[in-house]
Amino acid sequence: MDLNTVLTILAQVFVGGLSLGVLYAIIALGYTMVYGVLQLINFAHSEVFITGGVVAYFVFDALKDSPMNGLLKLLLASLAAMTVSGALNVLIERLAYRPIRGAQRLVPLITAIGVSLILQDLLRLIVGLRGLFDLSVTLPQGFADPISKVGGVDISMLNLQVKDLILIAVAGLMLTGLNLLVNHTRLGRAIRAVAHDRQTAGLMGIDANRIIALTFLIGGALGGLGGAMFAMKYQALNAYSGMIPGIKAFTAAVLGGIGNIPGAVLGGLVLGWLETFLGVVSLFSSIPGLGWLSAIKAEYKDLGAFLALILILFLKPAGLLGKATTEKV
Repeated sequence: MDLNTVLTILAQVFVGGLSLGVLYAIIALGYTMVYGVLQLINFAHSEVFITGGVVAYFVFDALKDSPMNGLLKLLLASLAAMTVSGALNVLIERLAYRPIRGAQRLVPLITAIGVSLILQDLLRLIVGLRGLFDLSVTLPQGFADPISKVGGVDISMLNLQVKDLILIAVAGLMLTGLNLLVNHTRLGRAIRAVAHDRQTAGLMGIDANRIIALTFLIGGALGGLGGAMFAMKYQALNAYSGMIPGIKAFTAAVLGGIGNIPGAVLGGLVLGWLETFLGVVSLFSSIPGLGWLSAIKAEYKDLGAFLALILILFLKPAGLLGKATTEKV
């Protein structure tokens, strides 16, 4: 294997990992927003996320014969997915989590798992009413086209498609907007105050229940956007498709430092690049001295990613950007 081939593969890993990593980051932010305020791991977020994907499928399907611009179709699908997933997350908080707020830590955890299973079957029922199980997304024309040149530079070796570029751009806009919301608005200050000390925030006139509901709304909307991007990227999903990406996004949130917004983004990127690299690392086995890499098959990329997570958390238990805390007794 010559140097040009190695550089081409590494460039493909970078671009592919970036596309996958920002998708994980979008989903991971939903976990992080809720955990940062309630110290609750919302395992139902996987189903909230894939609900957004199913909603996006229905919008794309309804508009497949429309002469409407493809980007406008994506915008409508994303807005619909964010609205439904955000509302669903608020409903979950109101009906399932709020009544047990303050209970022993194991109770909300079991409740979250139960809500996840209920939503899976409800979503399967809704999709099944149309006689379907696997949904095949019809993308607007041009979304799957390869990008061969940027500014006159040939990048055809990167195998980059228009939808990958759209995903990266949407993620960048969303992350910028979320950062501005959390750090430079009154709502963001209220969210941070409730996350720091709910009782004291209440004494200062902040309605904690309202802020928590809004946090679930934002987290659910982020999950819905992730679902729409997932539907666009992979073009195939079903009622149970949210489980594995949801677990990986949660892993990304833990890797970066659960409750830390920049950490969720960094964790998603690290996981995306690591998975993509492990998926092609066997190609380097032809290099002298690296023949043992042929044993690392693409199917092992998930195993490698989780082993890397264990190693990183062993060295830095709070995550890459997390801060170690001590509990006073």
